[in-house]
Amino acid sequence: MKLSARNQLKGIIKEIKKGPVSTEVLLEVNGLEIVSSITTGSAESLELKVGEEAIAIIKASSVMIGK
Repeated sequence: MKLSARNQLKGIIKEIKKGPVSTEVLLEVNGLEIVSSITTGSAESLELKVGEEAIAIIKASSVMIGK
């Protein structure tokens, strides 16, 4: 699959918190944790499982930093 998003971070699924509408997926990438909220339907379609390799694909027009 080719994507225009350049920020593709490969990691391991550490936790899946499934809800009726949305599911949180925690991905560990080089010791850092990234959490994505996706629809539960998408999570089921992807057949995500803890311990599997997955890719966080990040596409954003801006990145905010706060202090």
